[in-house]
Amino acid sequence: MDKNSIIGFVLIFLIMMGFFGYQSAQYRKQQAYQAQLDSIAQAEAYAQWQLDSAWKAEHPEEAAAAEAALQQQAVEAAATPVYSDSLLNAAAHAEAQYITLSNEKLEVVFTTRGAQPYSVLVKNYLTYGKEPLYILQAGKSELGYVVYAPTAVDTRKFNFDYVAEESSDSTVVMRLPFGEGYIQQMYTLEKDSYSVKETVSFVGMGQLIPRNVGSIDVDFDAVIPRMEKGYKNEIQYSRLNYYFPDDQKPASIGNGRKGEKRFNNNIEWFAFQQQFFSAIMRAPGNFTYGDFNIDFLPKGDKDLMHCHAAMRADITPGSDNIDVPFEFYFGPNDYKGLKAYGHAYEKVIPLGGKIIGVFTKYVIIPLFDWLHKSIANFGIIILLMTLFIKIVVLPFAYKSYSSSAKMQALKPYMDKINAKYPKQEDAMKKQQETMALYKKAGVSPMGGCLPMLLQMPILWAMFRFFPASIQLRQQPFLWAEDLSAYDDVIHWGTSILGMDHISLFALLMALSMFFYSKITMQQQTAGNDPNAKMMQAMSLYMMPVMMFFICNNLSSGLSYYYLLSNLITMLETFVIKKWIVKPQEILAKVEQADRENKGAAPKSKWQQRLEEAQKMQREMQKQQQKKGRK
Repeated sequence: MDKNSIIGFVLIFLIMMGFFGYQSAQYRKQQAYQAQLDSIAQAEAYAQWQLDSAWKAEHPEEAAAAEAALQQQAVEAAATPVYSDSLLNAAAHAEAQYITLSNEKLEVVFTTRGAQPYSVLVKNYLTYGKEPLYILQAGKSELGYVVYAPTAVDTRKFNFDYVAEESSDSTVVMRLPFGEGYIQQMYTLEKDSYSVKETVSFVGMGQLIPRNVGSIDVDFDAVIPRMEKGYKNEIQYSRLNYYFPDDQKPASIGNGRKGEKRFNNNIEWFAFQQQFFSAIMRAPGNFTYGDFNIDFLPKGDKDLMHCHAAMRADITPGSDNIDVPFEFYFGPNDYKGLKAYGHAYEKVIPLGGKIIGVFTKYVIIPLFDWLHKSIANFGIIILLMTLFIKIVVLPFAYKSYSSSAKMQALKPYMDKINAKYPKQEDAMKKQQETMALYKKAGVSPMGGCLPMLLQMPILWAMFRFFPASIQLRQQPFLWAEDLSAYDDVIHWGTSILGMDHISLFALLMALSMFFYSKITMQQQTAGNDPNAKMMQAMSLYMMPVMMFFICNNLSSGLSYYYLLSNLITMLETFVIKKWIVKPQEILAKVEQADRENKGAAPKSKWQQRLEEAQKMQREMQKQQQKKGRK
């Protein structure tokens, strides 16, 4: 063996010895740290066990012995160092401090226990009970980060050091000593904003975080309180949203039902959304995983829902300085305010689908805001909005109303046709003669349908807009103390048919629907057709009752809008019938057509097809009769 080979073997041996020595040191550190985590877990188990007073009362001797043993374990755990300075061990048992940041819109209290928000007060807003509005309640939310260095380290288990010299009126800095480095969490509350920015940093920990670990876990858990008057309405518009980058709108779970979802996709942000307020967390570099859960609490509870998000965010392993930025929004679901942040936050507001959403965003909201600049009373604003919308759709509505008025003028002729063909088997002949009558009078039976269909998107847009409009929240009008909630003029304790109150605006709206249907029925005749009679009965009775039950728990502003819309519609119908469409002219037109055509009108294509169908039906009946004779 030559000299160079010997030197090579020696170098290889020294490198291997150095590598094994390094691995052994890392293993000892990991074992010591895991032992410390186990001792902390024992101490926490002891603290939890202390709360179980019922068991201790039933087993006093066993409880005393167990308590002494656990106390000793807790003392030993507190004295067990992980590193030579025992800073991490001390951090697990230190007493928490609380630091407050405040601006014109938010007051955020932070706790050094986990270096996380402890409570978030939204200023300038109150709950329905006139109490301060907390989107995050003290002691009812947790935000933690889990890093594997080399075993799982959950920031919520340790008290961070408050770094006063690097903090200010708008920034709080907290650090957790870790090995030769530290974990730092820095929060900044921007001026006159609902936004809180955070940077989670891992400094001097490049040797502790394994190179195969490319992410940290993010765990956000919160119990959102009740804030509004109507429980059913509040849970219906409360949910957990999650937004995929560049998507049309966020996906969601909730809306009054328990739900859970799990994704391995990139997620830009998620939101714990109450009807009018949201807690949103965004990762500028995107989350790479999401596990979401939401559950709603019973009606009698002062809290509304329990939301949980388990996320994952990428990091660059091997670096001694790792910064992971996050952003939070704690505030109202105001469309313009949310849109100003530029991250599609405004999409948490349910404005309808593509067509409905476009109409709401570019017509309803701008009109509402424009009126609000000069008018403070929201009841008056809704009235003016209703008038404006009715004027815009009047050309379409006119065709529908005039068609109905013309058909009412033909009612005497329709009664004769119904008397002429009383049997069900004569339905084809009756339909054929009816269409001939419409042809003579110049009336289109479909003339009233298309205009009404064109108005449906507007009705649906308003149905989505009012319950989601924070501008109506706690705004009084007439007897309604809050246009965003129901106006319960009559209230009782127990639930009857799913109701414990009567909303007056909803009741008036239902009555207006009934009377409008009644007026419409007067200009129609069902004859002997049972299907037509059933449809009339549904329109007259079932629709108003159904709408009352739907709107009784919804926004009184929505019921008020529908009431106004129905009243204006009845007024328009009256005006058209009284002064625009004249029955004498319609009847004269029919009589003239009878004289010119000797009772026959030119057949339309529809009538021709109807006659062909009737002829085919007669042929089929003859063939069946022949087969029966054979």
